[in-house]
Amino acid sequence: MAFESLSEKLQKAFKNLTGKGRLSADDVKTGLKEVRMALLEADVNFKVVKQFIKSVEERAVGSDVLESLTPGQQVIKIVNEELVRLMGGESTRFNLNPQLTVIMMAGLQGAGKTTTAAKLAGRFKSQGKRPLLVACDIYRPAAIDQLHKNGEKLGIPVFSMGTDVRPTDIVRNAMTEVKAGSYNVVIIDTAGRLHIDEMMMDELADIKKEVHVDATLLTVDAMTGQDAVNVAQEFADKVGIDGVILTKLDGDARGGAALSIKAVTDKPIYFAGMGEKLTDIEEFHPDRMAGRILGMGDVLTLIEKAQQSIDEEEARRQAEKLRKSEFDFNDYLDAMTQMQKMGGLQSIMGMLPGMGGKNMPEVDEKQFARITAMIYSMTPEERANPKLLGPSRRNRIAKGCGQDIASVNRVVKQFEQMKKMQKQLNGMMKNKHSNRNLLGGMKKWL
Repeated sequence: MAFESLSEKLQKAFKNLTGKGRLSADDVKTGLKEVRMALLEADVNFKVVKQFIKSVEERAVGSDVLESLTPGQQVIKIVNEELVRLMGGESTRFNLNPQLTVIMMAGLQGAGKTTTAAKLAGRFKSQGKRPLLVACDIYRPAAIDQLHKNGEKLGIPVFSMGTDVRPTDIVRNAMTEVKAGSYNVVIIDTAGRLHIDEMMMDELADIKKEVHVDATLLTVDAMTGQDAVNVAQEFADKVGIDGVILTKLDGDARGGAALSIKAVTDKPIYFAGMGEKLTDIEEFHPDRMAGRILGMGDVLTLIEKAQQSIDEEEARRQAEKLRKSEFDFNDYLDAMTQMQKMGGLQSIMGMLPGMGGKNMPEVDEKQFARITAMIYSMTPEERANPKLLGPSRRNRIAKGCGQDIASVNRVVKQFEQMKKMQKQLNGMMKNKHSNRNLLGGMKKWL
């Protein structure tokens, strides 16, 4: 997961600080040396690191911190606040023009620009907008095909004219289509290169001359670290960008791009790609991301995912069955499906407080497929009435799904734990303050 190594190193540095009853200025400086090394190893821009450490140290060695009852916690609080400031302070919401918003996607080849264009379109469609995708990557036929396939999956039209037409002509004709189809969001997928060159920059500039672009969004691969910052700076200088979308933050990104890009370009990070699914795109919240990095979790995003993914009518039905002690394996299967819609257990655990770094257990997502096989090896009566599952029936189920009896016993035990957790998950739909109980139940289930 993103920031895992950085999170682990920072938590280790803070453990040394919080383990002491009182702190001296030297203690703080020693701890910040570890923080500096952790940030540099995460490929954060060295100038950004220098200024960050300076800002933290100026605040942390003051008498109000060193003489407080919890100086270690005060230092962590300062680091958290400075991380939030470094990534942009308050969240910058991407606002759409009610009449028409034209967005031009820019970025190098391989950054995930074409997929991100479709993800954005899907997000806007879910908000009640009428988006149109425009295929302007005339050098890579696969990009046009990819955009059409993703558009089809999302039910979003794609305008293209093949590879023998200039991008400016495609855009001009697309705008005629916009008026005819009453679209109010246009997302232009432009050509990328393996590196920045004048031809790519000229094409982007020509598109801007042909049509009024409300926002130029740069797609940046978070896994490229500090190189991503250099790319963003060049695009900002030569073409002009209005914001950034970070992709692949669900991978083993070290975090350097996310922590450096706002400070270097002074452009906000609007969205973050958190997976391969076309729904795996989130608004970028500096405060929530800082919480993830410091191992404090991101409960607000977890709640939002639950509210978006869980069918309220289904939740009420399950809550009623739980109240009557009628929750069965059919409901268990539905509950696991809901978790998958929320991004899977690994994604969910990354948002739990105290689950960063070494505390993050490995989750075998294939286990869902094995559990599903077990449940479908049960008879309808057994799924509806788990009390029927005696030793002989469990042996038959194990043989039916090609697994051992111990695995079946474990799943039955997890089912009982899941019943408790599902009560808390359903309750969260009604009361945001119930997330503490949810997290406790989820950890217990895992």
